Parts: sequence; C-alpha cells; structure tokens
Amino acid sequence: MPLPIDFWFDFSCPYAYLASTQVDRLARETGSEVRLQPFLLGGVFRTIGQSQNLSATLSPAKAAHNRLDVIRWASWFDVPLRAPVRHPNRTVDALRVLLASPGDAWPAVVRQFFAAYWVDAQDVSDAAVLRARLDALGLDAAAILAQADTPEVRAQLHERTERALAAGVFGAPAFGVGDQLFWGQDRLDMVARAANGWVPRPDLTDFRF
Repeated sequence: MPLPIDFWFDFSCPYAYLASTQVDRLARETGSEVRLQPFLLGGVFRTIGQSQNLSATLSPAKAAHNRLDVIRWASWFDVPLRAPVRHPNRTVDALRVLLASPGDAWPAVVRQFFAAYWVDAQDVSDAAVLRARLDALGLDAAAILAQADTPEVRAQLHERTERALAAGVFGAPAFGVGDQLFWGQDRLDMVARAANGWVPRPDLTDFRF
C-alpha cells in the first residue's frame, strides 16, 4: 500500500497555492491519501527567526527571479494566478475558519480560500470574504465563523503549528511521506515516488556539505 502524504500549507504562500492545485492529481496517480495539514507559517517563521515577509529580504535579482518563477509554475500547471493587492495577507483567521469547518468540506474550503487569495486577489483577513466563500459552498458560515473564534480552535491551530515544527517544516508547501520531508511544489515527482517506497541512495547517507 502507498504511504499517506501530508500536505503542509498556509494560504499566504503562492507556492503552496500552486501545490494545492496538484494534490488531487497526486492522490490519484499514487493511490495515496493526501492529508491536509494547515499550519501558521508566520508562527514557524517566528520560531526559527525567519523574516515574516521573505520577499522584502530579497535582492532585486532574486526578487525578479521569484516573480518569474511563480509565473512559470502557474504556466506549467496551467492554473490561474493573480497578484494580490496586498501581500502577505494575515491568514490566521482563514486557517481557523478551515479548522472549524466540517472535515468532509476541508478540500473544498481549501480550494476556495486559495482561490480567494491567488486567483481573485481578495484579502482573506476580511471576514466578509471568508463568509462569502463558505456561503458559496452551502456551508453554515455564521456557525463556522463563530466556532473559529473559540479557544479550542485557536489552540488547535497552535498545536498544528507546533506539530509542523516537530516534523521539521520550515516553510510552505511541505510534503511529509513517512520520515521524509520535501519542500516545494517542484518536488512532487519525488513525493509521488516516496509514497510508493522510494528513498535516497543509502550509500549517500554520510554525505555532508
């Protein structure tokens, strides 16, 4: 049986959005269960001492390359992409709303919130945006938004972020397969093979930079 694949993500990352457009294909082609693992990327960054806005720390050449890289990957996957008016959006509320949503609705909610941010250039820190997306799915938006603001859901997001750190996650998107962790939407071929038993060559285990 193929191993399950953990998909670690936050809505604020364009590469996580790009990866999210491929998880259904990944599950279909590998026969694996892809488990959605939302976490607060800003919380991870605070813990590891990383800037909250990575794009602000890049050299002009690197920033230009990153912009082109995102465009290339959207083109490669043939998915829509639109630059948000403001970036990064605060995503803690969107993540809590996802956690408060019914479990069987999670895939659809994830698609809606990623689309709000990276396709329709909406601000997912705006409760009205989240409410409209839940309404579009026929969910009880009022009840979900109320539940999202409870101590239990707040604690759950904190616990999931701690779990991400314990798994070695340092950015998004990340994919966990067994004891292997892969970072980036450009590692999907490796993730697929790892789910079906692939591991790095054992003769390289002592390799060090």
